Amino acid sequence: MGSTCSNHLGIPPAKGPNAVGCTDFMMDHTAQGSFFRLYYPCQESEKAEKPDWVPCREYFIGLADFMKINRSVSERIFNYLFGSFKIPAYWDAPFKSNGKCPVVIFSHGLGAFRTLYSAICAELASQGFIVASVEHRDQSASATFYFREAPESEKAKENEWMYYRALQHGESEFPLRNKQVKQRADECILALEKLAAINSGTRVRNALQTQFDWATLENSMDLCRIAAMGHSFGGATAIEALCKDVRFKCAVALDTWMFPLDDEIFPRVKQPIFFINSERFQWAGNISRMRKLDSAVIQRKMITIRGTVHQSFPDFTFLTGNWIGKLMNLKGEIDPEVAMDLSNKATLAFLQRHLGLEKNFNQWDALINGEDENLIPGTNVTVLQSSI
Repeated sequence: MGSTCSNHLGIPPAKGPNAVGCTDFMMDHTAQGSFFRLYYPCQESEKAEKPDWVPCREYFIGLADFMKINRSVSERIFNYLFGSFKIPAYWDAPFKSNGKCPVVIFSHGLGAFRTLYSAICAELASQGFIVASVEHRDQSASATFYFREAPESEKAKENEWMYYRALQHGESEFPLRNKQVKQRADECILALEKLAAINSGTRVRNALQTQFDWATLENSMDLCRIAAMGHSFGGATAIEALCKDVRFKCAVALDTWMFPLDDEIFPRVKQPIFFINSERFQWAGNISRMRKLDSAVIQRKMITIRGTVHQSFPDFTFLTGNWIGKLMNLKGEIDPEVAMDLSNKATLAFLQRHLGLEKNFNQWDALINGEDENLIPGTNVTVLQSSI
């Protein structure tokens, strides 16, 4: 896939001390299984290649459906704009053991899929984390797939594609989104359970054909240090996951869309949460729901990155020029790399604090409080006290 439209654009490389590898895992080939892209510290290898950012054309078709534009035209446009970009990680590279790695389970936003947040996931892996970026099967992804059993006469399984499900005319949105957020949280928990099995040395069967040796991950993960993380709908998913499973010690919620969550879960969430918001996406009603999670005894922090838009967190923000990026709301006024660097450093500082890591990420503790010229402590949105 791809074209020569890249010029100087591209997803920035990770900045941590480790090279980054990635691979895909699908446990149980059916729609009820677990599917994620795994990022991890890897051994450097001259042979290793970087995978395509968008794995295949069906994902472009899914993006077209999500954006409600013509499939055939948009597939060509998307392939021209984005088809040549690579993930900043080495495909199936050997895992590098260097002590036990903390774990992050990442949940994508509405209309996204497992590969679209590689700048975030690769950075965490370069800093020593193992990150599972889940591809959700609740019909909130632009596209995803599983395998249906082929007839006995055929040996290969056949891909079954699942595309984004739009709201039907007259359909109430909350019941759908609330059902989806619960399924999404369950899928994050299932991914964690698969990683725990791999960590214990249990032999796992990957329904996908990869060369990665999963046995090398035995006893590699610190399962006392696990965080949930996500963007938009994925931020809500991370909060729902905290409520469902106390193995998640904290969450980082990027520009979270709070609508899918039931108010009744808020008092049941006992872990720390860090809200990192964009300047242009949030509104009073959404912020007031975040504020309902405020606590006198549990750390709940919020910062806003100046000059950012909702799409400043996925990789799209790095892959378009200034004019097209702003026209499509993929870029804000701030340099995308500056914004991502602030978000990643603040995330690492928060994770060190609440996972009890012995790293040097506390050098960025001030960012958790919004202490930077490009940060706003709390929010830029005015919220009436009576609405909280």
